[in-house]
Amino acid sequence: MARGGFPGMGGMNINNLMKQAQKMQEQMEKMQIEIENKKFTGTAGGGAVKVVVSGKRQVVDVQIQPDVVDPDDVEMLQDLVLTACNQALQAAEEATANEMKKLTGGLNMPGMF
Repeated sequence: MARGGFPGMGGMNINNLMKQAQKMQEQMEKMQIEIENKKFTGTAGGGAVKVVVSGKRQVVDVQIQPDVVDPDDVEMLQDLVLTACNQALQAAEEATANEMKKLTGGLNMPGMF
């Protein structure tokens, strides 16, 4: 074994590897906090329904325009709310994935988030 490293690892020092791992962990924690503090919006029906979720994937606001409320067509309103929720959650998921990609340099790290 090479001094201060492992064979086949280009002489990479284990201490440097640990420092890099710790730095990445700190960056990931910072990124997670930033994402959790962001808000993501989804809309449906041309803006008739608006849903806002936090980066923690919690619904924090739902706005429904009065003219879209039709007691004879509750199913349409339900579909609009569902669509807006899914759109907002997808935006949060994409933002998290994009931030992780920046942090990891595109490394495939399944299970990290």
